[in-house]
Amino acid sequence: MYANKSHEKCGDIALELHSRIKISQIVLSAVAAGGFVATVFGAGSVGSIVGGTVSTILLVLNAYTKDHDLGRIAQKHKHTAADLWLIRESYLSLIVDHRDGHKEIQAVLEERDRLNQELHAIYSSAPSTTSGAYKRAQKALQRNEELTFSDSEIDAFLPASLRWTATSESPGH
Repeated sequence: MYANKSHEKCGDIALELHSRIKISQIVLSAVAAGGFVATVFGAGSVGSIVGGTVSTILLVLNAYTKDHDLGRIAQKHKHTAADLWLIRESYLSLIVDHRDGHKEIQAVLEERDRLNQELHAIYSSAPSTTSGAYKRAQKALQRNEELTFSDSEIDAFLPASLRWTATSESPGH
């Protein structure tokens, strides 16, 4: 769950930074153009200094975005998170199938080994997460209880015939 949520949060962070940079580029371009237009209309050296300084900042920002495609990075994190979610759900299903007697231990071991290979392939191509993303994931899972549902919340999504009632046997028994 932490790996899945950390990649989601890394994607969110990259998209937030991408958005801030794009807005900054627009604002800096407008200020630089305004400084140079002001120079043409007689603002003198103040317009030139403002335009030149802001243009230099914009150049540095553009050079950074040339080498760091934050949109692509965010998408890669989101894709990794989705792949990890599927592996997590597959493990949960495997555990339930074994516990309920639908799969013998040999089949469980083979499926586990296959899932471990898939997990290795996902991690091999996954971008690295950051400590900031992990902290956001930790807060989301522990404090905000993301991915945590009560029995009544789960029942609300199920058809009436599959819901657990107060008089029925509780799940897992």
